[in-house]
Amino acid sequence: MTKDNTDIKIRSIIVHKVGNKILQENLFLSENELQIDDDMKELLTDYFLNAFKSEEQFQFYSDSYLTLNPIYSSVSEIFEDKDKFRFESENIAKHLFEITENPRVQGGEVFIVYFEGGITEEGNQIDSIGIFKTENKNPFLKILPIDENYEIEKDYGISLSKLDKGCLIYNTDKETGFAISVVDNNKNGDQYYWFEDFLKVRQRDDEYFHTQETLSVFKDFVIKQLPQEFDVNKPDQADFLTKSINFFKEKETFDYDEFTNEVLQDKNVIESFSNFKSDYEQEMQVSISEDFPINQTAVKKNQRYFKSVIKLDKNFSIYVHGDRKMIDQGQDENGKYYRLYFEEEK
Repeated sequence: MTKDNTDIKIRSIIVHKVGNKILQENLFLSENELQIDDDMKELLTDYFLNAFKSEEQFQFYSDSYLTLNPIYSSVSEIFEDKDKFRFESENIAKHLFEITENPRVQGGEVFIVYFEGGITEEGNQIDSIGIFKTENKNPFLKILPIDENYEIEKDYGISLSKLDKGCLIYNTDKETGFAISVVDNNKNGDQYYWFEDFLKVRQRDDEYFHTQETLSVFKDFVIKQLPQEFDVNKPDQADFLTKSINFFKEKETFDYDEFTNEVLQDKNVIESFSNFKSDYEQEMQVSISEDFPINQTAVKKNQRYFKSVIKLDKNFSIYVHGDRKMIDQGQDENGKYYRLYFEEEK
């Protein structure tokens, strides 16, 4: 959402301690905001914001009215009136405490931070609110001078190398649930705790989403549905996958008709894919656009799932990267075989 972290400054920061209610741990609410110097603000800003690497974006939602989403409601109040920061930070911490229903979820410190000065790619200034939870305490050593000697002690604290949980809510698109970046690097056996139970967010309907979903539904179609309806073998499937990922890597925009005509070609296969896509959208309750700018970050992230590998028993694996015509399949008295054509050995 923002170009970089250079212009982003901490305006307000407060810390609460949220234990696991199921384990009869307590909730401790700070009475005042943290008062920290500029060096510490810079250190914390890097620690919090460097955790967000992906372009994948989310938005708040609710099963009824959006205003009934507790975190959406609290951050909306803060964006409207910064003087409500401390009060709403308590509501955020209380909500996190109340939704804990899994004994494996670790308690920890919750930082609520108001950031100012972020600059979007369009050159606009945008504020944001961060909610960050630290759960793991890591050992570190302290070297203490005693008289003319040194002593060494072990202590525990928060590592700055990786944030456990966090979200960054940008003050934009309020009517559809804001734009949000989310990370959860410590799921503790509960994948719903942070994304669903606490934040209640879902992926945004943007170019990243449409690129990712189109690639996903096409891969499922080629692997699951295509062999059931048509006479295709493993090299044919590999060819479809290679053509599809190359299409996304080479084009700037996705056009459904162009894609199906170039990659699938056969009208019966195209019709089958159209039906498969419709069933997928209905089952997953999503709507995938047929015309959108291709997000190359999403392509790169999903490319590893499009590796065209033909596994032959436990003896061989054939990686297919290009021309389908360079590989033949057959069977003789010795068994099934693949015949590969090439110009040079590397």
